Amino acid sequence: MPRIIAETDEIVVVDKPAGLIVHSDGRTSEPSLADWILKEYPALAGVGEPWISPQGESILLPGIVHRLDRTTSGVMLIAKTPEMYTYLKNEFKERRVEKVYRAFVYGHMETGEGKIVAEIMRSSEPPRRWYCRPQVPTNDPSARPCVENDNRAAITDWRLLMHLADTETGELASYIEVQPKTGRTHQIRVHLASIGHPVVADHLYAAYSTPVLGFKRPALHAYNISFIMKGSREIFTATLPDDFKRIESEA
Repeated sequence: MPRIIAETDEIVVVDKPAGLIVHSDGRTSEPSLADWILKEYPALAGVGEPWISPQGESILLPGIVHRLDRTTSGVMLIAKTPEMYTYLKNEFKERRVEKVYRAFVYGHMETGEGKIVAEIMRSSEPPRRWYCRPQVPTNDPSARPCVENDNRAAITDWRLLMHLADTETGELASYIEVQPKTGRTHQIRVHLASIGHPVVADHLYAAYSTPVLGFKRPALHAYNISFIMKGSREIFTATLPDDFKRIESEA
């Protein structure tokens, strides 16, 4: 179940464990973060807007202003009032909320830092997944490559923390810090896969790679999040989960 990191009259900050879905997908029945919120904070049932599933079911998202993939652990913000919900949604929209992730990826990053700028699109063929739209050929005068100031651009910054290798297989890996500047679905996973360094054990974007470093789920953790609250920038950090701590301790 989630761990409470901080709480005020307006917001609760939680650490979501890997494996917990944020809300029902309308197809399966399983525990979710939304269920936990409704149990612990029933008054939040009316905060925010429901999600309408493809099946037409109205699913409550009590105070939920952003999401993490089921397999991603880490920090999430939950609004406790309609006013805070509206405020945070706008802060996300205007890209004033700063998010930092930690990830283990396949291979040694060739440089100490980098920026990925690419449009993300959804595949039409099953299994449905996301991919980076290829940059247009330079000999096409009617087209142009995706650049940072395009509305369609997804932007991800990354910084190398450590090079390492799997102790059993010897396969190379890198430990990195990632800062998405935009918030597209699967953005970090898709962007890192697009540069040849997919997230370790990612079942969608590294499906043909053997999991290494002992990971049983995509090695991605939402480490901290910060935003302006009452005139000052507040930062909230989710302690590294056990699978991350183990690798750090062995390095």
